[in-house]
Amino acid sequence: MNTNTMTNEVHEISAEALQGLGGGKLAYVKTIRSEDVQKHFPQAPELAAGTLLYALHAADGTPIMLTDSREAAIANAWSNELEAVSVH
Repeated sequence: MNTNTMTNEVHEISAEALQGLGGGKLAYVKTIRSEDVQKHFPQAPELAAGTLLYALHAADGTPIMLTDSREAAIANAWSNELEAVSVH
């Protein structure tokens, strides 16, 4: 008999807890389609549909920058003394 059970518990983490990840020195790089840019970067100009971009976000999800190059996003993180990780 198998006594292992799986649960689908959802645990939430507060924005304050996210800010503390990595001692405030952690950021993430995420791919983003041009169609979704406005909801994360409302100040960005309108972009051609179907363009793949890279967004750099603080650990708490605050958008930092948008670029067409993953390398540029990572370089920006480093220049701001942030460690960049990728999310999928």
